[in-house]
Amino acid sequence: MIKKLYNLWPESGLLLRLGALHAINAILQGILLGTLIPILRALLQPIPDFVAAEPWLIVGGIGLIAYAILTIIATPVGFTASMELTAKLRHHVMKHITALPLGWFTTEQKARMARSITADVGNAPNLAVTIGAPAITATLVPTTLILITLFVDWRIALLLLFIMVIALVALTHAGNVAAIADEELEEAATEIAGRAIELGQAQTVLRAAGLGVTGTSRMQQALEEHRITYRRGLQKSMWPDLTFTGVVMSGFIALIVLGTQLLTSSTLSVPDTIALFVIAVRFLEPLGSLIELIGALRAMNNAVTRVQGILDTPSLPKCENGIQTIEHAGITLENVRYSYGDNLALDDVSFHCPPGSTTALVGASGSGKTTVIRAIARFFDVDSGSVHIGGKEITSYDYDSLMQHIAVIFQDVYLFDTSIEDNLRLAKPDATEEELAEAAELACLEEMITRLPNGWKTKVGEAGTSLSGGERQRVSIARAFLKNAPIVLIDEASSALDPENEQAISRAIANLASDGKRTVIVIAHRPTTLAAATQVVALREGKVVELGNPAQLRNGNGFFSKLFKEHEKARSWRIIAG
Repeated sequence: MIKKLYNLWPESGLLLRLGALHAINAILQGILLGTLIPILRALLQPIPDFVAAEPWLIVGGIGLIAYAILTIIATPVGFTASMELTAKLRHHVMKHITALPLGWFTTEQKARMARSITADVGNAPNLAVTIGAPAITATLVPTTLILITLFVDWRIALLLLFIMVIALVALTHAGNVAAIADEELEEAATEIAGRAIELGQAQTVLRAAGLGVTGTSRMQQALEEHRITYRRGLQKSMWPDLTFTGVVMSGFIALIVLGTQLLTSSTLSVPDTIALFVIAVRFLEPLGSLIELIGALRAMNNAVTRVQGILDTPSLPKCENGIQTIEHAGITLENVRYSYGDNLALDDVSFHCPPGSTTALVGASGSGKTTVIRAIARFFDVDSGSVHIGGKEITSYDYDSLMQHIAVIFQDVYLFDTSIEDNLRLAKPDATEEELAEAAELACLEEMITRLPNGWKTKVGEAGTSLSGGERQRVSIARAFLKNAPIVLIDEASSALDPENEQAISRAIANLASDGKRTVIVIAHRPTTLAAATQVVALREGKVVELGNPAQLRNGNGFFSKLFKEHEKARSWRIIAG
């Protein structure tokens, strides 16, 4: 655990200094108790020898003052260290996250990331400081006392050592049980957190169904599972905890029996026996407190492991002295293969998008369209094959510079809880009002801005919830216009929209494609989107099955023609009352 803590923090010097301070304090406690032996030997004589006791009393007094000073220093230093370590660790984790492949950010990973940053990153330093100090004391004080006792009576020292070894074995078992229980409880708590977010986000639906207070059955199941998990953890921990306590209590009885025997047999003097009994009590007291600390220590270990798991995730490889600019906006995929775990998403995909062209990706759900978009944007590096932009492999570019040449319009648009203007300025912070107005016009956004009461200053709400899906898409497209990137990737921008927004977005995509210097790749579901395309790439089960001019493929009898005809047939459906 100490090694994990040392490796976790970017600057571990502060942690080491704090640990050393507590270690010195713990050893000093043991030494102060050891001074009882010469002091009692001098004072518990028929005629007390105050001269012999005086040096040890002075040493003890100085030691008590030093102990008090160290304790006073350690408390504020500990809290300061906790805050500083939390800040540094959070910054370290966030810096690493910004270098991870964008494909890593799945729903599950984002939940894990949020949990680690908000809870684990704060808990680990806090526990390391607040629990670490008592744990160091509970370990080093008994160890120091064993060494001191060895100079008085080796049999008592050997018994103390035996008790400590057996107690640590029992403690290890109790700790393993506590670690498993903590992991199970953490999973149950994470599930409750997810269901609680769901309860807040879906209040309109839940209230309409009369479940606004109780939540869904999944919420109830999560709460019940958490209660069962907590109770099961307590039951599992009961016998290991009692075993450890039994070992400590049995050790105390054994010490009394052995000490009494040695005293009655005149092997030990009365002063030494009294001193050793005091030492035995102080030996067992911190040792026994370890069972109260083990749960927190294991929780800290689990938190450190979860944070370390994120830090161990390989970041996207960066090219030293990478290319800063692209020669042209042409895009080529050559024999690209990529898998999500064991699921093959792209299988030997090859096609070329000439500079200034508009390519429509079509295919059924799960055919690999979105994966193609992500591979071009370098959300991840492909398993085999290559992706070229401007005639150069994308791994040869400086990553940040490459991203400046690519604009991505996602299917699920995320807008920040600020104004429409601020959301657009993410693409170009120094944009002029004229540039904003031009981007809004090209994205068919000006009508919406005129209609809104505060115009450009209208707040869009968390994730843009105050706007409709189509309106959020138009803001995202306007952001792409403002960025003026030579490559635009559009992920299903017009799917599941009302006719008005579909037409507006289709016009906006056509405006994007009209720039002869800009290469556009769009995932298309509707004929209105295909109207601007100069070529179509049809995908099925991760393979390119057709490639060519939209009009020619539509008039043929291939895969794309069937998809197109099925869509046209669906558009002709009418609901008839009767």
